[in-house]
Amino acid sequence: MSGRFVSSGVDGLDDVLGGGFPSGSLILLAGNPGTGKTVFSAQFLYRGAVDYGEKGVYVSFVEGKETFLENMRGFGFDFEKLEREGMFHYLEMLTVNEQAVSSVLNMIVEEISRFKAKRLVLDSFSALAQSFKEPIEVRTIVHAVLSKIIRMMGCTTIMIEEIPIGKPLIGLGIDEFVADGVIRLRTRWLGSYRVRELEILKLRGVRLKEPTLVFTLDGGFKAFPPFQLKPAEKPRRFQPTPDPPDKYSTGSKTFDEVLNGGLPKGSILLLEIDEKVTTSMYHLLLAPTAANFMLQGRGVIAVPSSGVDPTMCRELMMRVYGLTEEECTCYARIITSTMGRNAKILNDHPNIIYVKGEDCKEDIDHFLRESEKLIARTGQSNLYIVGADTVSTLYGEKKCEELLNLSASGARTAKALVTIIVKGGYRDLTAKLSPVADFHIRLTRGRGCMLLYFVKPRIGLYAVEPDTSQGYPIPKLTPIL
Repeated sequence: MSGRFVSSGVDGLDDVLGGGFPSGSLILLAGNPGTGKTVFSAQFLYRGAVDYGEKGVYVSFVEGKETFLENMRGFGFDFEKLEREGMFHYLEMLTVNEQAVSSVLNMIVEEISRFKAKRLVLDSFSALAQSFKEPIEVRTIVHAVLSKIIRMMGCTTIMIEEIPIGKPLIGLGIDEFVADGVIRLRTRWLGSYRVRELEILKLRGVRLKEPTLVFTLDGGFKAFPPFQLKPAEKPRRFQPTPDPPDKYSTGSKTFDEVLNGGLPKGSILLLEIDEKVTTSMYHLLLAPTAANFMLQGRGVIAVPSSGVDPTMCRELMMRVYGLTEEECTCYARIITSTMGRNAKILNDHPNIIYVKGEDCKEDIDHFLRESEKLIARTGQSNLYIVGADTVSTLYGEKKCEELLNLSASGARTAKALVTIIVKGGYRDLTAKLSPVADFHIRLTRGRGCMLLYFVKPRIGLYAVEPDTSQGYPIPKLTPIL
């Protein structure tokens, strides 16, 4: 944190803000009830004290101290400890009338000065403003007391404001103009799930990289910056995760936890890809599972989606996840059409299997022979990753539906794992395949963040981030709560 900026205390937000809030600024935090305003503000004070040694004062006109302390314990904020250490003070101002406002504000200013606070939260200005009959009196307080005095004291302040449900506007038409920054918290529906969003309406002196972010209250207030897949700083070979009984690990700890240990053997996963999701995004979800299979001596057969070159899949496993060329040749089979292909590629990459894409039965027989060879080689069931758009393009949507339904039946018998990828232009096919799937997941993008939610079973909504801390990318899933 530089001297010019004060950290917001929110993971993911400071990066977008360019370092945090301008030091000594007045930030208006607005939102409907239950959108996370108190958690945001409390975390601003808590992380400021713990991470930066900055004292904080929380002034509440709406909630008693004990209730606040108890609620914040659930987010891991031990304000009692900070209070004992002289880093935090809570001012309880539950009964304020117009005559008492002046003395209350003086008391706040004196407390900031005496305590040498660098951070202040006022919860909420809406409650304080109700003490006045005339808007001009509210304007005087905001401008003269909060805007000038607090900023002159160098105390970065968050002023909470309630937006009544059904009301689109913020505040009284006065306070948002005086504030240096305005942040609005809100929720919207995504399928049958609520998405939380943080919108930065203004922040003086800061060029915003992204004005709206998805956030969660899981374990505190966390915002998700736009998805960006970066190479690992210290690349290393993928380390396989042992499979739990009767399940296959996805290769990702958090994904496995969401699935209660992993994907059941003999199950079908339907992965529906939104038009806004890039190839690298959904490969982040699928590639670790493939690597986990191969490095435990099991076969993987993939029919890539349209637009995905088969050599790219092979090179991804070698370059990013550290598999050897011998391992790829031994355990992976990538099925693709010969249309427009150079025959030399076949010689260079023996694990890329070509079909003509003309006679469906002939190609299926070829596919089954390769599958049986892998099973005979490994003595274990395969992972099948099938791009439904590719199959539909080659043989038609009706035949694609028939083939994938038959594949699902065979996979259950063989205790294999099948992932069917359906892209945005094939919604009708998704509806037809969903009944046969054990898991139907949708991947989409919200405010630049990759979001995953379960259509069935109804497990939840998650933000998906790339985690390269182990030396290779795996998906990290965080629930949106």
